[in-house]
Amino acid sequence: MLEDKKPQLTPISELGEFGLIKHLTENFSIKNSSTERSIGDDAAIINPEGKKVVITSDVLAEGVHFNLGYVPLKHLGYKAVVVNLSDIAAMNAVPTQILVSMAVSNRFPVEALDEIYDGIYRACEKYNVDLVGGDTTSSTSGLVITITAIGLENSENLVTRNGAKTNDLLVVTGDLGGAYMGLQILEREHSVYLANPNMQPEMEGYDYILERQLKPEARTDIKKTLEELDIKPTSMIDVSDGLASEILHLSDQSKVGFRLYEEKIPLDTLTITTADEFNLNPAMCALSGGEDYELLFTISPNDYEKLRNHPDFTVIGHAVDLEQGNFMVLRGSNELAQITAQGWDAFLKK
Repeated sequence: MLEDKKPQLTPISELGEFGLIKHLTENFSIKNSSTERSIGDDAAIINPEGKKVVITSDVLAEGVHFNLGYVPLKHLGYKAVVVNLSDIAAMNAVPTQILVSMAVSNRFPVEALDEIYDGIYRACEKYNVDLVGGDTTSSTSGLVITITAIGLENSENLVTRNGAKTNDLLVVTGDLGGAYMGLQILEREHSVYLANPNMQPEMEGYDYILERQLKPEARTDIKKTLEELDIKPTSMIDVSDGLASEILHLSDQSKVGFRLYEEKIPLDTLTITTADEFNLNPAMCALSGGEDYELLFTISPNDYEKLRNHPDFTVIGHAVDLEQGNFMVLRGSNELAQITAQGWDAFLKK
């Protein structure tokens, strides 16, 4: 009987830094007219074409933001791009370019980086953005990916966190808490595997929340929807660190308080049943879980009829005077619970 041969893996040292960059990026093509010069020169050249330039950057570090025990490399590359495009979407801008920098240890062969860049490529294709540069270097402590995203938009269309006014309505896209519950499933099954590698993971039936965690999507579609409804948000933020944290950010920047209604928080049925399985309050998963990458924004009360009953949006509260603070009206009562930030913070002691 012939033995199965393991695929030949290529050490990064065989290609070198510049050979590696060329290898990883040769299949990327330019899609935006604003990209004048891309990879291959000392720097990219971007022509904003009379628009404002919006820039954001995120670092994803192994052991802090992701666990390669259960996160596929292709999904990691895709998600690394999406979390940055979500920030561009939260400014009501159109993402156009990204830069990718990576620090990688010698335990990763070239083929592993191919997987990551395959995910990056798929995200660029889906969201019509150009990869225009970046850097690669060695690491002595695992994998670190940094993405910088660039967006363009006319000045009058940009939305920041500081425009909410008293009586504005608080609106969120999609549903919340699913990504956190997907993480709970992944952590549970990974722990089972570590205890007994012969045990098969029980992932069946959790597809939606697993995808919310492993392969989220940026709500770049919302900009067009709001334009069609003739609505410009007064303030906006993406839900990356949990609903409670994002509400407090809007409150701090806009100098208003908020009343959030627990019964209005949009939750998927699978999120609710999985939270019950873990003896967790589904609303708390939405408030503190994070990584949903939905958009949270405020609108004038005059715009309420324009989005009422729209499937993409849920009105979950309203703005009040700053002195009234930030509170959630509990389900089935008029009792108030103060909103506190208990979501993701990379520097809090775990």
